[in-house]
Amino acid sequence: MTALVTPVMEESISTESTLKKPRSTRRTKYVTIYSSFLMKETKHELIGEPVITESGRHQWARCTKSHHAQLINLDSMDIEKDKSKALIPFTKDDVRKYSPKEEYFVGDVIFHPIWDDIGIVQKKDATSTGGYSIIVQFEKNLEKRLIENFKQ
Repeated sequence: MTALVTPVMEESISTESTLKKPRSTRRTKYVTIYSSFLMKETKHELIGEPVITESGRHQWARCTKSHHAQLINLDSMDIEKDKSKALIPFTKDDVRKYSPKEEYFVGDVIFHPIWDDIGIVQKKDATSTGGYSIIVQFEKNLEKRLIENFKQ
């Protein structure tokens, strides 16, 4: 007589806790720096990820009251007692105008004429066509992917 053998699972854990994804908590970081728009020191929220450049780590900081964004140097903020030296001043004339035909490097500050927005290049990615795209953290439009070095 042949006995039927049924497979027995020793470790069959199917509880809800293993199926749920852990909650991701968003930690915001705030710094207190001088707001040129309000002309006083205010609390600013750090936006996006810091970009490592030759002159240090740069990141956007948005004022919690006026919602204006400023580019700051995090390394000089840690070293200097005077936080106003951490601000990176620039205008639309000081930065490079974006064109899909040009090549950009991480840390370049660019101006997009259609969106009327200034941003900093965070990283470069290869596209499926063999070209490159840049990921730019803008002041108003947040993070965008743009084409670079496009040849027709």
